[in-house]
Amino acid sequence: MFKLLILLLVCAVLIGLGGCMTAPQRHIEDIGAGIPNQWHGAKEANQQVLEYWLTSFEDDNLTALVHSALANNYELKSAAARVGAAMALARINGSNLWPQLFLSANHQQAQVRNAGFGASQFSVFEVLFGLSWELDVWGRIGDIKQASTQEAIATATDFDAARLSLAARVAQSYFELAEAKLQSEVAAQSFAERQIIANLVQGRFQRGLVRALDLRLTLTDLANVEAQHMRALNQTQLVTRRLEILLGRYPEGNLAEISSLPELPAVIQAGLPSELLERRPDLIAAFDRLKAADLRLSSTEKLRLPRITLTAAGGTRSDDLSDLIDPRAVAWNVILGLVQPIFTGGRIKGEILHSEARTEEALNLYKSTALNAFREVEQALAAEEWLRKQEIALRKAVEQTAASQQLAVYSYRNGLIEILTLLDSYRSTFNAQTAYLAVKRQLLSNRINLYLALGGGV
Repeated sequence: MFKLLILLLVCAVLIGLGGCMTAPQRHIEDIGAGIPNQWHGAKEANQQVLEYWLTSFEDDNLTALVHSALANNYELKSAAARVGAAMALARINGSNLWPQLFLSANHQQAQVRNAGFGASQFSVFEVLFGLSWELDVWGRIGDIKQASTQEAIATATDFDAARLSLAARVAQSYFELAEAKLQSEVAAQSFAERQIIANLVQGRFQRGLVRALDLRLTLTDLANVEAQHMRALNQTQLVTRRLEILLGRYPEGNLAEISSLPELPAVIQAGLPSELLERRPDLIAAFDRLKAADLRLSSTEKLRLPRITLTAAGGTRSDDLSDLIDPRAVAWNVILGLVQPIFTGGRIKGEILHSEARTEEALNLYKSTALNAFREVEQALAAEEWLRKQEIALRKAVEQTAASQQLAVYSYRNGLIEILTLLDSYRSTFNAQTAYLAVKRQLLSNRINLYLALGGGV
């Protein structure tokens, strides 16, 4: 019998030698497109990317809020829990590499009645054990374990990506809130200035120096500025509450410590395009999931190979508890088995096709993620250049409109221009100021997008 088992094992080895497969060797640079030597949107190459971007803004309030969000945000805590679940699943899938041993102890007590002979009672004690173990000769179970481990690593990397994304959202919301408050101040100042003009026109109308149309146009302009002020105040409360949710706080609409926009940090060093593949968490996670899909496909392919199992069972049973510890009373058996799939109705073939399709999906998803990552970097680099030029132009526009507004007031008081020209000068000043604040905030938000696209840490 023992010789027969040895023969079966040898046969199984010979059958499987030609059918075993291993997962392919993947290269992280294989994205289906050529990677350039430097960014098209960057003027210099061979630079080291900024690792920790948060402190570059030199804003203590921003730094404190980001760290508060990282500690208290519930979405981030949920992502951390997913990491724990993925690690536990990897442990579960790896448990089949080890023998599974079970032990059960039972006690049975019964009463039997015999007609005419009364009743009798008896009790029985029993202790049973069972052992089952599939010998992972071809590495099928090992592939499943490694695949689950890769997926757990990918989930942990997802947490890193979620952490960076949260920091970026907090920073961008911080800038939006600061802009909304500044826009509100600009609207309030413009409203006060328009109120002075309205009083001036009202007095001139009462003295019969201007037409009623001039007064109506002035009051209409004043009402429009007041509406813009209310819109800025509403935007302030909307952004405030959104930011409070990111911080894990109740949305009461009170973040008084935010009142100004920080200065844009110095020009960022973007590093080399090839470095992005090994730095961005979402790319690393996508590549890990591709390797996990390869391992699952390898495991599925090995379903065609024989399975070698070891099964053992035994135990003892007695009406005397003391007999249970007597090793001579134990009965047991051991079975070494081999199972070779012959016909499964297409199940194994279907599982292989399914795994192949999932692997192809993971491969194309990785390539798509990589190309989108490169797009985000190039887009942010190019946007910064154009936004800087736009900021310079708008700064000049603010200076020019402020000077023209003063001249328009002087000219109107001396009867040199019509009311429409005066009101237009105020509108031009207000529009230039609001546009300048908006582009300053866009520059800061775009810089955050660039940091995030490059995979910079906090």
